[in-house]
Amino acid sequence: MRTIARAFQRRCRVARDAGMSTAEYAVGTIAATAFAGLLYKIVTSAEVQKALLGIIQKALQLAQ
Repeated sequence: MRTIARAFQRRCRVARDAGMSTAEYAVGTIAATAFAGLLYKIVTSAEVQKALLGIIQKALQLAQ
């Protein structure tokens, strides 16, 4: 019986530290949102749009 109790106690101690806390989720969410905003700004810039349009036009010309 003691062995089972010890194993259960060890498992509970490990389980308490598993996963992220609410503060870590908040920081992770803010970081992901900031990264998404940065990517949006890059992709919507004139230079990147021209490059993407050029790639698409070349691909369509090759398909003809």
